[in-house]
Amino acid sequence: MANSTTVTEFLLMNFAERWQLRLLHSMLFLLIYLVTLLGNLLIVTVTTIDPKLNMPMYFFLRNLSVLDMCYVTVTVPNACVNSLTGNSAISVAGCAAQVFLVIYFAYVELVFLTIMARDRYVAICQPLHYPVVMNYHCCVQMTLASLLSGLVYAGVHTGQTFQLTFCQSNVIHQFFCDVPSLLRLSCSDTSSNFLLILFSAIVVIGGCLIFITMSYIHIFSTVLKFPIREQGKVFSTCVPHILVVSVFLSSILSVYLKPSVNSETIQDMILPVFYTIVPPFLNPIIYSLRNTQVKEAMKKVILRNFYSGK
Repeated sequence: MANSTTVTEFLLMNFAERWQLRLLHSMLFLLIYLVTLLGNLLIVTVTTIDPKLNMPMYFFLRNLSVLDMCYVTVTVPNACVNSLTGNSAISVAGCAAQVFLVIYFAYVELVFLTIMARDRYVAICQPLHYPVVMNYHCCVQMTLASLLSGLVYAGVHTGQTFQLTFCQSNVIHQFFCDVPSLLRLSCSDTSSNFLLILFSAIVVIGGCLIFITMSYIHIFSTVLKFPIREQGKVFSTCVPHILVVSVFLSSILSVYLKPSVNSETIQDMILPVFYTIVPPFLNPIIYSLRNTQVKEAMKKVILRNFYSGK
């Protein structure tokens, strides 16, 4: 069906009306954005140049960091510019691109987190089979499959959304274009869109959640047989990963499975922050501070640059 939208642009919302508050919001978002970029770039650097980190776990961590830098760039810079300038207009094509990219990066992020849970499962529960099961070619194939399937997944959701007619309003009650907000603006029948979202939640999110849960059940049952000191090391790396997955999935489900209502609140704008900004911000902190090898590699890189600068 051809796109029969009756609007040429959408208007995004700011977190506040007063310029002083918009400035504060922009500075906060900009700080988070820069810290996110710096942290993820540092992880990409150390996992690339340090030969000791040439393992599947750090291969996926490097991919996750690259993904997170792209993911956070889709929404945060545009939100900062909109708050500072007061010009929150975005074209239909720009909105469609933003919807596609947000869905794409969120999907790949979830799949990467699922693969990383499997990596930990094989490393802890089947250590002798680890080099065979998680070999380099297998890691590359899983990465490519995640990236390519994400294109299809995001394309289907974006296409299904922008075949609708938008005639009620062009004001999106969100700081970026997202599917739930657009569905509330449509005057077309959106039942098929909600069925697609529900189907995706059950198959994709539900499948990944079950896989991650089963992996950690096996991991924890195996770890309980380890000495107390070894248990602490494993739990210190697994629990933060579970925390990130929990925040990521719970916020997505809260936004996308929320009943469609006309009244919007500030909570509707804050919830998406927990799946678009928080995971990319937390991932470098979690996987660097909780990992001795990564911390040592970071120290080497920082010291090397410090002394080379002299």
